[in-house]
Amino acid sequence: MLNRKVDSMASKKRLWTLLAALACIFWGISGLFAEGLFNISPEITPIWITQVRMVISGVLLLIFAQITGKKPLAVMRDKKDAVTVISYGLLGLVPVQYCYFIVVQQANASIATILQFVGPFFVMIYMVGFEHQALRRVDVLAGIVAFIGVFFLATHGHFNQLSLSPMVLFWGFLSAVGVATNTLIPRRLLDHTSSLVVTGWGLLIAGIALSIFHPIWPHLPQKSISMIILLMLGVIVIGTLIPFQWMMGSLRYIAPSTASLLDAFEPVSATLGSVLVFRLVMAPIDWLGAIMIILAVAALSWQPKKK
Repeated sequence: MLNRKVDSMASKKRLWTLLAALACIFWGISGLFAEGLFNISPEITPIWITQVRMVISGVLLLIFAQITGKKPLAVMRDKKDAVTVISYGLLGLVPVQYCYFIVVQQANASIATILQFVGPFFVMIYMVGFEHQALRRVDVLAGIVAFIGVFFLATHGHFNQLSLSPMVLFWGFLSAVGVATNTLIPRRLLDHTSSLVVTGWGLLIAGIALSIFHPIWPHLPQKSISMIILLMLGVIVIGTLIPFQWMMGSLRYIAPSTASLLDAFEPVSATLGSVLVFRLVMAPIDWLGAIMIILAVAALSWQPKKK
């Protein structure tokens, strides 16, 4: 009986590890859908894609939360929790999604995902500066390696020129800061509230705020409307709803450190997809920079076994 339970847990762990990896791959692929949308018409903008994605995904997640008994309205009745959810949406989800799509439009999905992938370093800086977490030697080394990797991507290894514009780097790093705020802001709330509810409200609030800030609906080309709908469904379903459920479910069976290592599949899938679908040409120095950033972030999750 005990052996059967152990085998069952091991089987579930393998299954959810696979689903977590697929979730990260789906997130990387979603950037390719957005890149395809930008190529259809200049009328399609990052803010429009972000608005539509957030509002539809937020509504669907909250409906699912209500159906499964998570009581999504309860969190908004507590003033402190409501402020946290609003902050999470505006300061966490807006930069992590809107700024990401700006980089996809101005560069490509590969660059956007790789630059956003340095977000854990901003989390580390916060933990060291405000929560007095000890800085390990591997953290310092990883930071240096990641900086060199970004330098290779931005300059092709040449000190006197930039292969990425300053605006791409600005929005890319702002999206990476969004990864940190997206991680740090809802921590207290997630101790007593379903992640489904928190994410649903965060997406809906952020989407409504962007719609108020920029309420214009673009003039979409009618001859491409079916392709636009198909690609938007990819952004919403493959890029939001499915991977969110898989990643949240996997955290019951796999360690957070394992999940963060699996995040490396996101920039890898985005890069390979850009090469295969959009014929992105990357020089060897670009591949080296991307690999250095991925390995550096993976090193942050490394925890030596205690003796």
